[in-house]
Amino acid sequence: MRDFAVSDDPRVQTQLDRLGALSVPQGRIGLDVVRVLLERLGNPQRNLPPVFHVAGTNGKGSTCAFLRAALEAVGRTVHVFTSPHLVRFNERIRVSGKLIEDETLARHLDEVLDVAEAAGIGASFFEVSTAAAFLAFSRHPADACVIEVGLGGRYDATNVIETPVVGGIASLGIDHEAFLLAPEDNVPSDAMTRIAFEKAGIAKSGAALVTLDYTPAMNQAIQGQAAIVGAPVIRRGQDWTIVASPEGLTYSDAQGSLSLPTPRMPGLHQGVNAGLAIAMLRHQQAVDIPENAYAEAMVQASWPARLQRLGEGPLTALLPAGTACWLDGGHNPDAGNAIATHFRRPTRVHLVLGMLANKAPQALLEPLRERLASVTVVPVPGHDCHDVEAFRQVPDIPAPVAAANVREALSALRIDAQQDDVVLIGGSLYLAGTVLRDNDEIPD
Repeated sequence: MRDFAVSDDPRVQTQLDRLGALSVPQGRIGLDVVRVLLERLGNPQRNLPPVFHVAGTNGKGSTCAFLRAALEAVGRTVHVFTSPHLVRFNERIRVSGKLIEDETLARHLDEVLDVAEAAGIGASFFEVSTAAAFLAFSRHPADACVIEVGLGGRYDATNVIETPVVGGIASLGIDHEAFLLAPEDNVPSDAMTRIAFEKAGIAKSGAALVTLDYTPAMNQAIQGQAAIVGAPVIRRGQDWTIVASPEGLTYSDAQGSLSLPTPRMPGLHQGVNAGLAIAMLRHQQAVDIPENAYAEAMVQASWPARLQRLGEGPLTALLPAGTACWLDGGHNPDAGNAIATHFRRPTRVHLVLGMLANKAPQALLEPLRERLASVTVVPVPGHDCHDVEAFRQVPDIPAPVAAANVREALSALRIDAQQDDVVLIGGSLYLAGTVLRDNDEIPD
C-alpha cells in the first residue's frame, strides 16, 4: 500500500520515493526511534512556538482547522502538521500559514532521511515526516504551532512534544485496531476504554487536556492518564458546553459565554469540533485570543474531504445540473453516524463507496441505510480495498453494483430531481484525494 503522493517536482519525488521504501518492523512500537532521530537532528521539537496538540479518532483535523482559523483571525502566523495528505504531500506541513514549498520540503526530507539512514535506526514513514515538519517549524518563525496526532497518542511520533500549551481529544471510535488494541499488560481491556487510554497519552504536566464527554469508563481512563503527569482535564458538559441552534452556536465555560455563527463546515458535528477548539484556546495562556476571533473562525475554517460539497469540475459535470455532490473521507462507524446525521430524510443518497480492505464494510452503510438510493462500489487507486462482494453482505441496503472508477460510477447514476437526490462519494481519504485531483479541486 502506498501512503505517499507523486510530485511534479523531481526533487520532491526523489524524497517521496525514499519515504515510500520505509517500513516498520513487525511489532515495533514506542518513541525510542523518533527520539533518536530527533536527537541526531538537534532536537528541533524543543524549539517550536507554543504547541496545540490534538488527538482523536474523528474530528481532530477539523479541530486543527478551527484552531488555525482563530489564531490567524488575529494576525497570528501558524505552523500546522496534519495527516494524511489528500493529493500532495505538502498538505501535511503548513509553514507560517502556507503549504510548505517544494524546494523546502525536498531539502528537509533529504536531511532527515540522510540522518535516519546513517543512524540505521529503521525510522518509519511517519517518524521521518514528523521529524521533517519539526525541522521546518524550528527554522521558520511563527506565533503558534498546531500539531495533529497521526495515530493513537501515547506512542504517536508527535508525542515527543514535551511542553504543549494545551492538548485536546476529539471524538473517539474504533479504528486502527491492529495498533491501538494490540494486547498489552496494564491497559484497559474494553476496546473503547483502551482507545481513550491511548489518546490520553498526549497529556503533559501543567497543560490542560480538553476533551469531549465520553462514557464514564472512558472519562475515567483519560482522567487517570492525565493525573499521572499532572494535567488538568477540561471536559465538555462539566467545564464547557457548546449548543447548536438555528441561530448559531452558544459556547459557555467559567469565563463566560460566546454567541457564534454556524460553522462554514457542514455537519452538526462541526459545532462540537469548533467547541473543542474554542475550549483549548480559552484554557491556555501562551497566546492571547480576543473574543471576536472565535466568530471569525467559524466562517473561515475549512477542511477538505470532510462533508465537502464539490464545486463545478470534470467529475460533477457528469451529473445532472444542480445535483449536490458531497465528498467525505470518513471510514469508521463514528464517521458514518456523523454523515448520516447530516443527510436527514427525505434526502436520498446515491453512495459511491471505496474502502480499504482493513476497514469494516458496514461502517457507512449501516448508518445511512434508510437514506440510500443506490450503492456503487469503486476501487481505491493504489491500495488494497474491498470489492463489491464485501458490501453485498450488509443486509437491507440497495444491491451494490461495481464500477471501474468514480467517473464511471457517476455517469451511471440515475438521479431523480423530484426525490431530493444527492450524491456522496466516501469511504476513504485516499479515494477522496483522487476525487479532488480529478475534479480540479486540489487543496491549498
